[in-house]
Amino acid sequence: MKLQQLRFLVEVVDSDLNVTIAAQRLFTSQPGVSKQLRLLEEELGVTVFERAGKRFIGLTPAGTAIVRSARRVLLEADNFKRVGEEVRDESSGTLTVVTTHTQARYVLPLVVAEFIRRFPQVRLSIREGHPASVAEAVQRGEAEIGIATESLSGAAGLISLPAYSWSHLVITPTGHP
Repeated sequence: MKLQQLRFLVEVVDSDLNVTIAAQRLFTSQPGVSKQLRLLEEELGVTVFERAGKRFIGLTPAGTAIVRSARRVLLEADNFKRVGEEVRDESSGTLTVVTTHTQARYVLPLVVAEFIRRFPQVRLSIREGHPASVAEAVQRGEAEIGIATESLSGAAGLISLPAYSWSHLVITPTGHP
């Protein structure tokens, strides 16, 4: 089993089971991705994908578990790289924040400017998504911090801390019915 096969597997799943799109995102060929996935299934001795002819239409129960494990393995492989970078230079590294559009647009610009001023060697990556995807990205280890307007306190394995109050108001002229 190779990390490349796991990357191909996860990318196909993230591309809605479209191998052609996954291959484009991975800058490789569709037949190459298909071959590596076949080899992975053969090595594991299980069917990962449900198929309709040559098309993938879903994940088998074993495939769902394998994809979950593949994501963890790939995350840990990336962590090896990050640890090496951070050990070489403790003042640098990467911080990934996933947030909603509203927070990114209206709340974070001043915070980001101050963060960059204080920590110029840290690469700050900000990704946007809806509240559920914010929680999922942090749970999968794709981001260190998630910021959302809605409460995500029910998200398993996460600590949710209130940062500030957010009020929605309706504004009308005095005397408006």
